[in-house]
Amino acid sequence: MTDPAYQRLGLPVTASPFTVLRAAIRALHPDTRAVRGFRTARKRFYRQMLCAHVARQAAGDKPTG
Repeated sequence: MTDPAYQRLGLPVTASPFTVLRAAIRALHPDTRAVRGFRTARKRFYRQMLCAHVARQAAGDKPTG
């Protein structure tokens, strides 16, 4: 099952990890990115998005968009 937050990024399966990271950063509200206390949670979110992308690539999903 794919993470709904990852699905909202709307990335093709061929996207690079850097592209996934940039999309995940843009998905967060600027106020959320600015709070220092959320740093650990933001890093966890980014790792989850990267892991979801790797899992999607490993599953062999067809490229979309």
